[in-house]
Amino acid sequence: HFLEHYKNMALYLRKRLENKAEIAVWHVTETEEELLNLTSVPSDELEEISLFRSESQRRQKLAVRALLNEVFEEKMYLNHHDNGKPYLENSVTNISITHTDKYVAIIISDDDELGIDIESLDRDFSVVEKKALSEDEIEDLEDDDKKNEQLAIYWCAKEAIFKIMSQNRVVFAEQIEVEKFNVRKEGELEATFIHKDEYEEDFELEYMIFDRHVIVWLVG
Repeated sequence: HFLEHYKNMALYLRKRLENKAEIAVWHVTETEEELLNLTSVPSDELEEISLFRSESQRRQKLAVRALLNEVFEEKMYLNHHDNGKPYLENSVTNISITHTDKYVAIIISDDDELGIDIESLDRDFSVVEKKALSEDEIEDLEDDDKKNEQLAIYWCAKEAIFKIMSQNRVVFAEQIEVEKFNVRKEGELEATFIHKDEYEEDFELEYMIFDRHVIVWLVG
């Protein structure tokens, strides 16, 4: 049964990007027990995972581990900096991680800083308009059925940039500006991060919509 299951592992997508970075997405269909059988989790990490009250969160964390096992040949030790940014203890490879109930995604690169964010489109993103968008961005919103998707993309893009910058107290509406875009199945985004001293940094991001989810990533 175990071998059978191993063959049908829920690796949803593995994609090499132009600059040697790579994305991998896992569709979380397994039970907690199946995921435990699927992966060898270092004991201190297992202890940390077991502290999560919600089964869904434990499954998401175990699915991250399943993805690491899938992508790396040797066993990886995952840890987090004080600001929550993940890193691999025994590798120079940079990593960014994101998850929802149904999907877990990582982006890795040996050379570049990274950011990735995934959200379910079943969520209502209307609060993003009030909290995270600038006046210009609000003007660029479509007034149609695509609006929730558009808001989700804005949110994921800003989250991904926030992750790559790893600064405290970033004001999304003022410091991260995403250029106007039309919602497609997949596309590119241009965005600017405005530092506190007003220095501006430009980023290019990519996004993809699949199975009622939005995923946005960037390699900086």
